[in-house]
Amino acid sequence: MEGKQPGSAEQKTVTELKAVSEEPYLEDKDAAAGGAELAVAVNDVLSRPLGPTPSQSRFQVDLVTEGRPAEATEKAGREGSMLGKSSEEAKGRFRVNFVDPSAGDETSGESGGGSSEGGNVSLQNGGDAMLNEGSLHSGGRHHHHYYYDTHTTTYYLRTFGHNTMDAVPRIDHYRHTAADLGEKLIRPSLAELHDELDKEPFEEGYANREEGMPTGEAVATYIPDSKGIVKFGWIKGVLVRCMLNIWGVMLFIRLSWIVGQAGIGLSVVVIAVATVVTTFTGLSTSAIATNGFVRGGGAYYLISRSLGPEFGGAIGLIFAFANAVAVAMYVVGFAETVVELLKENGTLMVDEMNDIRIIGTITVVLLLGISIAGMEWEAKAQIVLLVILILAIGDFVIGTFIPLDSKKPKGFFGYKAEIFMENFGPDFRNEETFFSVFAIFFPAATGILAGANISGDLADPQSAIPKGTLLAILITTLVYIGIAVSVGSCVVRDATGNINNTIITELTNCTTAACKLNYDFSSCQTGCQYGLMNNFQVMSMVSGFAPLISAGIFSATLSSALASFVSAPKIFQALCKDNIYPGFLMFAKGYGKNNEPLRGYLLTFLIALGFILIAELNIIAPIISNFFLASYALINFSVFHASLAKSPGWRPAFKYYNMWISLVGAILCCIVMFVINWWAALLTYVIVLGLYIYVTYKKPDVNWGSSTQALTYLNALQHSIHLSGVEDHVKNFRPQCLIMTGAPNSRPALLHLVHAFTKNVGLMICGHVHMGSQRQAVKERLSDLAKYQQWLIKNKMKAFYAPVHAEDLRDGGQYLMQAAGLGRMRPNTLVLGFKRNWRQADIRDVETYINLLHDAFDIQYGVVVIRLKEGLDISHLQGQEDEEDGKTPTQSLLKKGSKGPSSPLNLAGQRLLDATTQFQKKQGKSNIDVWWLFDDGGLTLLIPYLLTSKKKWKDCKIRVFIGGKINRIDRDRRAMATLLSKFRIDFSDIMVLGDINMKPKIENITGFEELIEPFRLHEDDKEQEIADKMKESEPWRITDNELELHKTKTYRQIRLNELLKEHSSTANIIVMSLPVARKGAVSSALYMAWLEALSKDLPPIFLVRGNHQSVLTFYS
Repeated sequence: MEGKQPGSAEQKTVTELKAVSEEPYLEDKDAAAGGAELAVAVNDVLSRPLGPTPSQSRFQVDLVTEGRPAEATEKAGREGSMLGKSSEEAKGRFRVNFVDPSAGDETSGESGGGSSEGGNVSLQNGGDAMLNEGSLHSGGRHHHHYYYDTHTTTYYLRTFGHNTMDAVPRIDHYRHTAADLGEKLIRPSLAELHDELDKEPFEEGYANREEGMPTGEAVATYIPDSKGIVKFGWIKGVLVRCMLNIWGVMLFIRLSWIVGQAGIGLSVVVIAVATVVTTFTGLSTSAIATNGFVRGGGAYYLISRSLGPEFGGAIGLIFAFANAVAVAMYVVGFAETVVELLKENGTLMVDEMNDIRIIGTITVVLLLGISIAGMEWEAKAQIVLLVILILAIGDFVIGTFIPLDSKKPKGFFGYKAEIFMENFGPDFRNEETFFSVFAIFFPAATGILAGANISGDLADPQSAIPKGTLLAILITTLVYIGIAVSVGSCVVRDATGNINNTIITELTNCTTAACKLNYDFSSCQTGCQYGLMNNFQVMSMVSGFAPLISAGIFSATLSSALASFVSAPKIFQALCKDNIYPGFLMFAKGYGKNNEPLRGYLLTFLIALGFILIAELNIIAPIISNFFLASYALINFSVFHASLAKSPGWRPAFKYYNMWISLVGAILCCIVMFVINWWAALLTYVIVLGLYIYVTYKKPDVNWGSSTQALTYLNALQHSIHLSGVEDHVKNFRPQCLIMTGAPNSRPALLHLVHAFTKNVGLMICGHVHMGSQRQAVKERLSDLAKYQQWLIKNKMKAFYAPVHAEDLRDGGQYLMQAAGLGRMRPNTLVLGFKRNWRQADIRDVETYINLLHDAFDIQYGVVVIRLKEGLDISHLQGQEDEEDGKTPTQSLLKKGSKGPSSPLNLAGQRLLDATTQFQKKQGKSNIDVWWLFDDGGLTLLIPYLLTSKKKWKDCKIRVFIGGKINRIDRDRRAMATLLSKFRIDFSDIMVLGDINMKPKIENITGFEELIEPFRLHEDDKEQEIADKMKESEPWRITDNELELHKTKTYRQIRLNELLKEHSSTANIIVMSLPVARKGAVSSALYMAWLEALSKDLPPIFLVRGNHQSVLTFYS
């Protein structure tokens, strides 16, 4: 930004703001005079830059007291000399200083210095110190952009008569960072307004700022320089371009033939149907263009910001290509006309084909030169071409009123009722039909997006595109209909051109209009050269000055070619800027004040030149027309889709649209595609679908708030509400898991195991409890929410991340179990990792862990505890949590073929890492052993079944182990086999364990006693009073009475571990019934010891306990 160096008087401006009441008044005439002086001073100040750039200044507010000393008053008088106020008038004032950080102490010490240029100003404006919109955008000869940084606790301005940091509503708070119309102002964050004064505001994170919005100084880095930029209004930018593009060679060469084939009536219908399609599309374009600020990119920008990058990227590429090839089509049309003239005069250079190539090449080089010269030159050329085109149309209209006798043998008689009546009905010949004639005419109606395609070069796209596009459609339609009716009323269908065909004697049996007008063209049944059906140059023949019609043809072709030559690079540049196709990024670069896509111009030139030299445009033409129609269809569909999604952000200023009309417009475009050429339509669909799939697969990192997102949300909301009204049924039960993962990347094995049986089946929520100070936890929660959800998506985990703040894990778990989920999509199963370090951990943490299991049972949750003997937590292997684009160190650790962290892992770390990654691989032919000892409703059996239904686990076999008595093993096995077959669950074997209740080995009992020794109370060895106090203060301790009471259950856990080692030591996964401890009867330490004794030294084990409600049924 231009301005003075730091430390100048401009940057030491002191502004005194007088606080006015709700009804301000001046006390006397002197005050009134002072007010007049103030107005002059304000106007003087606002006409030039006020001071430093945003990144150089901060606000400092000093309250000026009523009874200040005389020397202070004198100093204030020097500071505000232009007002000359007395000390008595200082009441209720405060001073806002621009503080220059670079000036150091000098600024604060000499803030009242300054020169007459610097502007020591008092502004009496009711406390609103913000500049108005106009002052932000203009200052003298150059455009200067200022904003006031509010990220400081010293920013206290008068708003509604009170000192406050709160900012009043301003348009500049809602700008994007790189806005063309002014700087983005940043309102105070909620933390700055709400936090306690002794605390610093959030260093990062903000409640409602746009994603990716830079803070403070970063905003000032983009300062657009509007000097020399060419911006067009709605007439020159849209109306002229659309009219030139719609009025093509069809107007002069083919329209008369269409009238001859279809007749006046059906010709008007053909034009009307084409107009309906383009009008519907114009209305849809207007709606999208007025739903927010429109940048460059035309149809691509409108579609991509509405339907998302997938449709936008597909249409943008083919639309840009279609415009590039359209240049070749129009240039060849021009070259063919020139060659016809050369042929008539016998001045061909080589032959017809090569002459077309030579003239076409010269023409496209000239078009490239005009385009590179800049948009201003291109616009001037368009105006010249429009004038020629209008003169040519006028020449034809004048010619219709001058019927010369020399033209009558060629079929032109002037306006005659007989001719009108004869030509009103159709006379299709040579296998032509209404649809074939329509297919020939419709490309003439395209071109309505010529103005929208240069949206980045329009001064006000929101106003220009609707007005210019719709008015162009209206004017061109009226002209097309007028000329169709006119030529159909003046010229007969067939004429010989022979003067000798005049009828001298009056005939009584005349049936044709020519006969009634004394001409006999009956010989034309064998073929004639003149008339509507035979002569493409009817308009030249009818016109008053034929060469002007040729000039009109040149103007129509060259203007359309020039419009397409400019549109294609602009669209392609916008597409490349969004980096939808990374390989084309080099074409995003612009040059000059207008950001001209010079590289795109060269690419368009090469494409056009290639097709001109090939000269096989008859095959390409229908494909190009279908490409244009595909974009029209998607523009119409965008409006329908956005309206259907009911997004609050869909608020077009243009109100004359209707979602159902837009849908009809989209359907009509698709129908017209097939009418024009069915194979070209199919090819277009295939290309669009292929590009759509490619962009979807690549997943470009953009978020434009598309209607696809809005409709996805709306559908999810409606289905969730509908689901809430449906009662649960056992047949539809699915495990919906709340996993206490902490940071999801710290326990990936836990995630992979649960994801294996919930993917595409049930809900999976990763719970993360933030503990500690609320302020820090809230800050972490806000940053983690986006970070870890992105991590889950990148790792293809179909899961949600749910962080909460709580005093401890138990409170956090309770919050999550009660509040996580939505409607019927709520968790019903709590999943935890086994607390492997429970013996070394704080016993209060063990108490919390066990109480969390009790809480889950209280809330009627099922519980799954997963244990890997190597452990689950790999956070200590990750190193520092340096994140980049959502990729955490865990990702690099778990990536296939990764060399691991920079420092080598020890043996235990490597084993842990190997165990963590084992469930990401295909499991092969192995066993899943299900120890279904207690009937919990079937969850213990359902989880392994769901595992085997997944691709990675499909080769695993289920073996079922049940408890029983030795004397009825066969009967128990048959009963279980019958039950499993009724449940339709495949199994490879059933084993009945008759020796579960045998006493475990002595050494294992001894090991268990050693395990619990540190947690025992030993009350029998202590006095009763001391033992009672210890039990009250340390309820987790194991009493002798408790141990004796639950001796059988203890032995069972030890014995089960022996049996597990005996039968399931080679299994891939063990799924076993989780023992339940009664609240208040079993201490936390004893319950934890049971789980330890049961699951130690085994393959990965799931300890599962359902909520004892059936989750399996054999009823249909």
